[in-house]
Amino acid sequence: MELSNRVVLPAMDMNVCVDGEIEQADIDHYVARAAGGTGLIITGASAVAYPVGATSTKEPGLSDDRFLPGLTALAEAVHAAGSKLCVQSTHHGKVARIDTLNGRPLLVPSEPDYAVDMGALADNTIEELTKMGSVTAGRKPTFHTATADDISWLVETWVDAADRVMRSGADAIEIHCAHGYILGAFLNQRDNRRTDEYGGSLENRARLACEVIAAVKAAVGDRLAVIVRVAGAEFGQEGGLTNEESCAASALFEKAGADAIHVTGWGRNPFANFTDGPLPNRVGAYVDLAAEVKKHVGIPVITVGRVLPDVGEQAIAEGRADFVAMGRQLLADPDLVNKLAAGAPEQVRPCINCYVCVQENFWDDTPLCAVNPALGVSPPLVPEPAEAKKHVLVVGAGPGGLETARVLTERGHRVTVIDKSDRLGGTLWFSSLTTPDNERLLDWLTSEVARLGIEVRLDTEATTETVRALAPDHVVVATGAVRPRPAIPGGDLPHVHTGDTLRNLVLGSAGATDGSRLLRTMGRLGKLSGITKSPEAIRRLTKTFLPLGKDVVVIGGSLVGLELAEWLAERGRNVTLIEPGKALGLPMAMPRRWTAVRRAGELGVVVHREASVSRITADRVEFTVGDQQLSAAADVVIHADGTTSGAPLADELRSGGWSVDVVGDASQVDYIEGAIHSAWEVAAKV
Repeated sequence: MELSNRVVLPAMDMNVCVDGEIEQADIDHYVARAAGGTGLIITGASAVAYPVGATSTKEPGLSDDRFLPGLTALAEAVHAAGSKLCVQSTHHGKVARIDTLNGRPLLVPSEPDYAVDMGALADNTIEELTKMGSVTAGRKPTFHTATADDISWLVETWVDAADRVMRSGADAIEIHCAHGYILGAFLNQRDNRRTDEYGGSLENRARLACEVIAAVKAAVGDRLAVIVRVAGAEFGQEGGLTNEESCAASALFEKAGADAIHVTGWGRNPFANFTDGPLPNRVGAYVDLAAEVKKHVGIPVITVGRVLPDVGEQAIAEGRADFVAMGRQLLADPDLVNKLAAGAPEQVRPCINCYVCVQENFWDDTPLCAVNPALGVSPPLVPEPAEAKKHVLVVGAGPGGLETARVLTERGHRVTVIDKSDRLGGTLWFSSLTTPDNERLLDWLTSEVARLGIEVRLDTEATTETVRALAPDHVVVATGAVRPRPAIPGGDLPHVHTGDTLRNLVLGSAGATDGSRLLRTMGRLGKLSGITKSPEAIRRLTKTFLPLGKDVVVIGGSLVGLELAEWLAERGRNVTLIEPGKALGLPMAMPRRWTAVRRAGELGVVVHREASVSRITADRVEFTVGDQQLSAAADVVIHADGTTSGAPLADELRSGGWSVDVVGDASQVDYIEGAIHSAWEVAAKV
């Protein structure tokens, strides 16, 4: 199989099949990435024995000829778009949720002798827990240890599935030997405690995978490339697969007939370390693991795991990998490869590592993307050229305002953006201090504004007079959320801050009530020096110098409060986090939320849930938890609770006769995802 480039779309389950049959929504999704220049398209996990061994009725099936029309249509469409198609094949083993739903025991090498720590679910809502439980109708799994007959059946079933993949016209099949699925479970010694020829030594534990590979290769010959996906390492539990074992297993897979090795990673407890694998939060997380595997095989090696374009380029240039797989990056921007080929990397819409996409898989739904509203939409969502071109005024240069301006301009409207601040980004700029990945989105939006020639007027307050002078045909208000001071005794003290007062201090625009004179003076000096123009510079500086006192109390443990608490604790502050509810980190996507809560604990953040603040004094915060009266030392108090939407300017303009829409947090507090999605919704109809 020859590819046009070295970029691969790895398997990312879209959950849009109907009872295992590929539908148009699946085809549209993959064709968009193929047309965007991706060299190889790998489907989501496809069940070789569907519905047996499946984790969803919305994943592709490979066990019957009724699945061939969808597979064939997909192969033809991907080829027509200029790419090659690989079908990922698997039996989900101990995570085959459809087996549990249908009352079948889960097929495993050995019955598990351990329990998964599910403590992280304390930070889930009832709605989330209900949706996750509904996939299996609340049924608990049972297990069946694979017999010799089961093993023979698995090999035969895989060959049968590979034959269908070949007949569909696809170019490759990927055999999944990782992520706890049946072949990966046999491979690691924590899940495989067998004493027969399929257990014990690594060679024995790899035997089933090798038998599957050899049988598939014998059946398809050179008509299909055979790729094997293996974990370069497993994380979070003693006895998981090591990189040394992965290297040795890969050599065995090559000997059995594999044409390429795809190196991934796996966190063994999805509730504790999902962000270690399979979707890591660290850039280039598995490049080193892949590089080690490459030393032990003579066939191509694919690396995956937050491989950003520059990281992938370097890995290939240094000979550490032969191909690079970009999953979430290609969800965010299906045209990524074409933009790189055109020498325009700055035009690539970035993934911000928010885990909104993969969260949907926990309850068997179609992934969303915070920065790409078109993901999962069929027919493809493409803003159409405007029938009547207008002059549109966008008030607010945050993510909602800038994305609205971008889409409106792409549709042919003339757009003017005004903002009272001295810089683009709004809350997105401020959030990038605690969440550096958000800065990628800000950089992209800033670049797009420049590329499209959008008129921007900073340091401009929006009033009815301002709007009248600009004479727009339509106005979009994107002024962000309202962050009130706490309505409790002491809430007006100078050491009590909200997100708005902190932002004003950092930007050097603080008023007399926005903090102490010292902090206001330092903010102005930072503005004059230019230091506070760069989020990266502020992140570096605050690791050695942060004039906020030693003891900090954060009131409100939602997304913003939790991120602030973690950021302050990283900078040596004694942080107390007071949350009125039970769950922390809402509405942060679950995998990211679970990791953030764990990370805050590791950094020493003291958390009080279901707590009610009664008073703030000059040096303490008093609160109750149940019947307990407690207090915490506080040099600084940050109120990160009570954020609400509000757009009084919109009401004022409407009463003056203007046509007005509202986007982002000014309409409904939903952070970056809400800002970008509402921007598309509004901009598409103007």
